[in-house]
Amino acid sequence: MKITVEFEECLKDSPRFRATIEEVEGDVCELESKLDKLVKLCIGMIDAGKAYNAANKQFVSGIRELAQQSARDEVIESSLTKFAESLQEMINYHTILFDQAQRSIKTQLQTFVKDDIRKFKEAKKQFDKVSEEKENALIKNAQAPRNKQHEVEEATNILTATRKCFRHIVLDYVLQINVLQSKRRSEILKSMLSFMYAHLTFFHQGYDLFSELQPLMKQLGGQLDQLVVDAAKEKRDMEQKHSTIQQKDFTNDDTKLEYNVDADNGIAMEGYLFKRASNAFKTWNRRWFSIQNNQLVYQKKFKDNPTVVVEDLRLCTVKHCEDIERRFCFEVVSPTKSCMMQADTEKLRQAWIKAVQNSIATAFRDKGDDAEKLDRKSSTSTGSLDSGGEPKEKPLKGESALQKVLAIPGNGSCCDCGQPDPRWASINLGITLCIQCSGIHRSLGVHFSKVRSLTLDTWEPELLKLMCELGNGVINQIYEARAAELGARKPQPGDPRHEVEAYIKAKYVDRRFVRRPSDEELRTKVVSLSKQEKRLSSSSEHLPPRPPPPTPKLRQASNASGSAAASGLEARRDSLFCPDELDSLFSYFDTSSKLRSMKSADSGIQNSADGSREVLTNTPSTNNLEDAEAAEPPPMAMPSKLPPPSPCKDVVFYEPKEYSPGLQLYWASCARSLPDMAEALAHGGEVNWVNTEDEKRTPLIMAVQGGSLVTCEFLLQNAASVNQQDAQGRAPLHHATMLGHTGQVCLFLKRGANQNAADIDEKTPLSMAVEAANADIVTLLRLAKMNEEMREAEGPYSQSGDETYQDIFQDFSHMASNDPDKLKRYPQYDQQKP
Repeated sequence: MKITVEFEECLKDSPRFRATIEEVEGDVCELESKLDKLVKLCIGMIDAGKAYNAANKQFVSGIRELAQQSARDEVIESSLTKFAESLQEMINYHTILFDQAQRSIKTQLQTFVKDDIRKFKEAKKQFDKVSEEKENALIKNAQAPRNKQHEVEEATNILTATRKCFRHIVLDYVLQINVLQSKRRSEILKSMLSFMYAHLTFFHQGYDLFSELQPLMKQLGGQLDQLVVDAAKEKRDMEQKHSTIQQKDFTNDDTKLEYNVDADNGIAMEGYLFKRASNAFKTWNRRWFSIQNNQLVYQKKFKDNPTVVVEDLRLCTVKHCEDIERRFCFEVVSPTKSCMMQADTEKLRQAWIKAVQNSIATAFRDKGDDAEKLDRKSSTSTGSLDSGGEPKEKPLKGESALQKVLAIPGNGSCCDCGQPDPRWASINLGITLCIQCSGIHRSLGVHFSKVRSLTLDTWEPELLKLMCELGNGVINQIYEARAAELGARKPQPGDPRHEVEAYIKAKYVDRRFVRRPSDEELRTKVVSLSKQEKRLSSSSEHLPPRPPPPTPKLRQASNASGSAAASGLEARRDSLFCPDELDSLFSYFDTSSKLRSMKSADSGIQNSADGSREVLTNTPSTNNLEDAEAAEPPPMAMPSKLPPPSPCKDVVFYEPKEYSPGLQLYWASCARSLPDMAEALAHGGEVNWVNTEDEKRTPLIMAVQGGSLVTCEFLLQNAASVNQQDAQGRAPLHHATMLGHTGQVCLFLKRGANQNAADIDEKTPLSMAVEAANADIVTLLRLAKMNEEMREAEGPYSQSGDETYQDIFQDFSHMASNDPDKLKRYPQYDQQKP
């Protein structure tokens, strides 16, 4: 109800005026309370609407994911995509509605309360004050004695002034009341009308949107009826098939396995067999075997690459095995090895033996002209050190890692915001971070930054050395080179998280502050790095060559199967190590209590249950070189094909067709310059860049040529492929083996390198190491293979591997990072050479 006050009435200051004023004041007070409540309810409605929109967005995201998962069904994918787009539009309309509510209800009414009602309250305070003063003046004037003329005059003057002031203030107060009463109507109605129009627009937009969607919905409704009918029919058909198959007799089902040379998929026969492992424990594992393309292969899982047991069946024979405890066993024998297998029944064994014999006959008939393939050896089982079997490093944790990393200049404060005493690090960037910036780095994804705690996590030695060779100063010179030029403000400790996050994303994701080099600058950089690499190469060429180790002795096979190899070929070994190799291995790690206990004089390797391993006794020690030379035969002649002894010796710089950041990374990796490598990656260089003009080599292969373990670790932490091959089919593990870089071989095996990959000459890293007589690398490769076979024998959920293997790899890692000179073989022999 609108309440107005007459100006003439206010001058009289009558009881009617006072009653009207009290009524107005009560009405305004109640109005303020109602408006405040309405504004709060509006805020709650907006917050609830935003929460609804957020939940709705997640729901729409789930619909999109379901549509992607149903990519093979075009009807479901297209329909769900269209529905998700429509629902997203409705979310946008809801957002507009809530924004309008905030502007029309919250903002306008809050402004009315804060401005107009506040002016009314201030005018009320002045009115109350002057009313009280007027009342006091009237009382004083009435109490003035007649006989005291000066008091009478004083009271009269005060009363006159007070009445004059009262008239001005009461008129202003009445004006403010009338203005407020008039404005309240327009403000309230304008606010609500704007809000209702927003609703009208929202529902019109929704109606138009779903009107466009309605034909599709009707079409899908018609198709849905047919889909329900088809689903019911398919269910009946499947139930009939289920019932028919249940009634079948499976007792003689194994007789249906027949050799089919004309199979469409090239698989002549397949099925499950137990395979005896070639490790020392002779464990049995169930694998899916198949005969395809005249090869015998098996798989552990469907997605695994098949492991070739026999590469060419023409070189093999198959026979029954009745001299072991297990039933239904047979053996496939090749010139270099044999594979013992077990079927589930006698009929299955006969079927497999017949299938192998038929495959041998078919191979001779179809490939009789390919005589040169008779000399090919069977490939070994594929196996590598994956992440699951990665050995546990000796822990370097807490204050040790913290003190080493923070000792680098610039690392004492956060790289991005300057917070002192950081406790986190980005291992692929080589920087230290505070806890807030580390959380932001984690949100970027591991392809930008890999975060690790300096105090809570364990640190591998090569990774710690990488952190110590980079640092905040080096990285900031690259990633903040143009920050001052662009006027970007670097965050400070205590800045809001969203500001820090925006800066970090601009710095590492968008690389907005990186200074892009000109073509001439890039050319100068690449040429400089190539010259630096040549200086490193020339300085290492004067080192004396390493002599070969004593000739390893082959152990005599202890069981009957060891003498069953083809005539004219060496008997295969039943164990991965001969006595001299084990003793040489022990001599490198004589500080390990576990290995010392294994090397005690009266102990040995006990015979296994099947008698395949014999006791090793009286093994000569190589700790004393003179004793070893007296006990061992003279060293064998140097191999005819030895790897180049110096880093990057076979790499020649030439003028490329185009200079790129990838080429800079390529030469920086060989020159062992981590800052230049980090700069090349910041400029957009691909970590797996391939130099098509130089045997398709990659930066990781060049890092191997450079001989730096830390350079290889930096590339691997930045997602370099450890198995990428060059034009010769050689991966980084091949090159590290050829160059005799033991530490790099250890690193690649830990990072999942495939040690069974062969180059174009059919050479694996192990065959290269044996040819070069490098006992250290042969030991590592054979240990890795033995550990892989042991984990296979323990089952699919095994993660531990052999503890001795883990200890040895730990020692190799620490030695390669902290004391690489210990990996130089036979230093006394080198000094005796002229």
